[in-house]
Amino acid sequence: MEIATQDTTEHLLKIAEQHGTPTFVVDLEKIRQNYKEFKEHLPRIQVYYAVKANSDREIVKTLYEMGASFDVASLPEFMIVYENIKMLPKKEQEDFIWDKVIYANTIKPIETLQKLDHYKPLVTFDNAEELKKIKQHCPHAGLVLRIRVPNTGSMVELSSKFGAHPSEAVDLICDAFESDLVVEGISFHVGSQCNNFENYMQALQLSASILKESESRGYEIKILDIGGGFPVKYNSKVRSFTTLARKLNTEIKRLFPEDIQILAEPGRFMVANAGTLITKIIGKAVRDGKTCYYLNDGVYHTFSGIVFDHCQYPLKSFKDGEKKVCSAFGPTCDAFDTISVAEELPELEIGDLLYAENIGAYSIASSTYFNGFPPAKVVYINK
Repeated sequence: MEIATQDTTEHLLKIAEQHGTPTFVVDLEKIRQNYKEFKEHLPRIQVYYAVKANSDREIVKTLYEMGASFDVASLPEFMIVYENIKMLPKKEQEDFIWDKVIYANTIKPIETLQKLDHYKPLVTFDNAEELKKIKQHCPHAGLVLRIRVPNTGSMVELSSKFGAHPSEAVDLICDAFESDLVVEGISFHVGSQCNNFENYMQALQLSASILKESESRGYEIKILDIGGGFPVKYNSKVRSFTTLARKLNTEIKRLFPEDIQILAEPGRFMVANAGTLITKIIGKAVRDGKTCYYLNDGVYHTFSGIVFDHCQYPLKSFKDGEKKVCSAFGPTCDAFDTISVAEELPELEIGDLLYAENIGAYSIASSTYFNGFPPAKVVYINK
């Protein structure tokens, strides 16, 4: 987790003066650095950025230019990626989708499948009913079977909603091939912000067993997708990504052949520390002896990760002074719009600015216009 320097805070104040608040500052150079770090430690793995973490077009463009592929979960996300290749030569455009996009939502509307079929992307599935839909409406796609794996210790659990049980995995693979579909790979997801690296080890062992049994039945799988969950250093309790990478490299080398293609779907890892929110105090009150600050951004906007991502974003002041416990609320008329009841801030006044770091993932992506309040303005630095 980075500590803001005086130069950083002065830069944020200048941005607020120029653009107003709330302002969501995206540091594109940090995203480039995160991509390089991932590839340095996991050189064998192709990055498929999880667009849902932050679907901002400049972020997608930046990662595309770095060499990333993309994990999308809806047709609008798919089109955001597709629009970034319109300047390529026609032949490269035709080849791009197959190599660069996986539609990793295991449940897809029929209308979406019908539109995807033309592009022939990779698509995930985890049950027999979805397989029937794909056969009828998107038969030219390459299939990836998602399996259920342990999610213990992850900040956001996913296994209760997605993934075929490992015991039924090979039967589903066989059913797909017998339906004249092509299963290109298998995938798993250990849960978002995974701090229990044993999840990955167990998932890799399950995947290796499924691949061997599938091959014994005559079906060779070419792709292994290890999903996301790579931890971001929000605080000192988060385990090191370097340690995880070392474990992954060792286990992948032990369990899988050299010619298998390995994908990963990092989202949070790429963008979390690249986003900073600048917000303003628009109201102040004392309730039951505690100071309450009302901000022009809240949980219906950039702080939505507090609700949907189980994440906290400590507020920081541009002013010094003795800190005391206070509450912070968003601008809407809904009491649910509570940012924190245990912030530690100096005495502040209406009009003062605050900022929150490491808020780049699963935050502004969920912003609404509830009560008519618009999302924060997005400002890019280091383009």
